[in-house]
Amino acid sequence: MAATSEGDGAVLHAAKLVRDSVPPIHPGGRPVIASVAAAAAGIRLLTGRGTGLGLLATAATAAFFRAPTRVPPPRVGAVLAPADGTVALIEEVVPPPELDLPREPVSRVSVFLSVLDVHVQRIPMHGRIRSVRYVPGVFLSADLDKASTDNERNALVLETQTGHALGVVQIAGLLARRIVCDVRAGDEVAAGETYGLIRFGSRVDTYLPPGVAPEVAVGQRTIGGETPLAVLSRAVS
Repeated sequence: MAATSEGDGAVLHAAKLVRDSVPPIHPGGRPVIASVAAAAAGIRLLTGRGTGLGLLATAATAAFFRAPTRVPPPRVGAVLAPADGTVALIEEVVPPPELDLPREPVSRVSVFLSVLDVHVQRIPMHGRIRSVRYVPGVFLSADLDKASTDNERNALVLETQTGHALGVVQIAGLLARRIVCDVRAGDEVAAGETYGLIRFGSRVDTYLPPGVAPEVAVGQRTIGGETPLAVLSRAVS
């Protein structure tokens, strides 16, 4: 009996390890996954073929919408990357009108997401959402500089607990056709929590407060909710 109990415990432990290693799926991706699975099942019923390809397509779609758990670093004042990807651009620019920030040049850090990256977006710091604004546009390649002003995008301003204002903009890419944003003006948010999703290739711009320099470099990989883009060293009075 003891041996049986130990065996059952080992199986349960192994099952837990497997379950913990599979990241959850963002709710915004579930309808897409269901549609792909239904299409695959329909092809299988009509043709008697395509089981393997259908399973592969469904698994690949589910992987695209994964939302792995992230642990923000215990670094006071850290502005965390809002997305997984590669730092494509770091420039001094005037924030776009939709952010309603002061019209003075600030550092903008642009993270480009390939189709293989995690596509959920994360809150960069503890704070409160001041505003959210959707702007329609075109679907240029997200790694182009003018994608920040021409592409479909969703902009939010975060009032941080340090008293600063951060601008974060989700930008649709060449293949993206849907931006999901789950926060609204007035919401209290925590660093690292997921707040949105861009479907199939995209970019996320972070506008730092005036005088704050980035601590990342062009070409550097970022992990959403964990990689510090910059550090706010003092509170605004």
